[in-house]
Amino acid sequence: MKRRIASWENGHSQPDEFYGALLADALGIPPAELGLREPGPNAPAEARYPDSSEAALTAVTELWRADLADAPPSGQVSDRAWTDASLRWLVTPEQNALATGDRGGVRVGMADVAMVKATADTFAALDDRFGGGHARRAVIQYLSHDVAPLLHGTYSESVGRALFATVAEALRLAGWMSYDAGHHALAQHYYLHALRLAQDANDRRLAGSVLSAMSHQATFVGRFSDAATLARAARMGISGVATPTLMAQFWAMEARALARTSDHRGAQQALSESERSLDRRNHTDEPEWITYFDDAELSAEAAHCFRDINSAQRSVEHAGNAMSGSHVRSDFFATMVLADAHLRAGDIEESCRVALDALDLGGQLRSARAVSYLAEFRTALTAVRTNAHVRDLHEQAAEHRLWTAAESTPDV
Repeated sequence: MKRRIASWENGHSQPDEFYGALLADALGIPPAELGLREPGPNAPAEARYPDSSEAALTAVTELWRADLADAPPSGQVSDRAWTDASLRWLVTPEQNALATGDRGGVRVGMADVAMVKATADTFAALDDRFGGGHARRAVIQYLSHDVAPLLHGTYSESVGRALFATVAEALRLAGWMSYDAGHHALAQHYYLHALRLAQDANDRRLAGSVLSAMSHQATFVGRFSDAATLARAARMGISGVATPTLMAQFWAMEARALARTSDHRGAQQALSESERSLDRRNHTDEPEWITYFDDAELSAEAAHCFRDINSAQRSVEHAGNAMSGSHVRSDFFATMVLADAHLRAGDIEESCRVALDALDLGGQLRSARAVSYLAEFRTALTAVRTNAHVRDLHEQAAEHRLWTAAESTPDV
């Protein structure tokens, strides 16, 4: 031990983290004043559904810090975490009281909740227009710096529930942006915390929407059975407070998952249920955050489904009705599905023309998913690579950032 201390005092080494922390604590000064490196946040542990609201607040605060310190969770998504979270949410009774008390710190009111909501909405608009890779870090910085003190502050039960619901929406956005940027394990962590806070807010509709987002991600990463289960859990869990638009989205998520397993009948039945639900929608009774799911969005989901069950012509028909004109990223995906469907239908010229339209549309996107769609399309083009239209496409697309990024990216 003496040799280790002498080595440190002579500037030849640093004390280990444990000894350095003890020394700093004993002297009552920050580690930096001793010339020690501040210990950085550790990568979060395995994804799991928090046992309580207090555990969720502590864990998500640590997650934000780790994310900003570039120490997010690594590895793959956890199938077990999805199953555990959906089951625990389904069987947990409605919470009668929210533990608040005097936590100290800032006193939180509804004006603070409204501020968080407005800020998150601004970030959501940026995500929609530029992709999850554009402002994702800014969202996490805002949550860590501005929202964490509110969560750990003092508030009444009614304010606490409103705060938890609003932060759950922001966490769902953080999960969505992380997923879109290709950080799948990190996205799963954010979704799990969003589900927990939505539960503590007694907002069953929002919790169901979080499960739907999990289902979307599960389909993308190839966990199709989990994706279908998550969509069904969302549908079952909000049965008492369901709205037609929410049910339409949940049915669509199940259809997407089933289509990837080549379950033609199941996928088409789920799509039919989604269409029937959306036809019954009542705009005055829908949460504002689900109103984006309209006829164009459902057409986009249907186009994906029919593409995946190799019904190219029906995919073309639905993709042609899927352009909203107001959601850049969604329109990019729908356009790429249309290009893919034309290719599968044997119309190579139209496929290449539509793909160029998609590249023009998505020029500002910072989205790993967008790159993945293009990588999948490029792989499909290899079967007809000698076609003159395909050669022209490669030449014209070479100037597009997303196209070149897809060149070295395996499709999912």
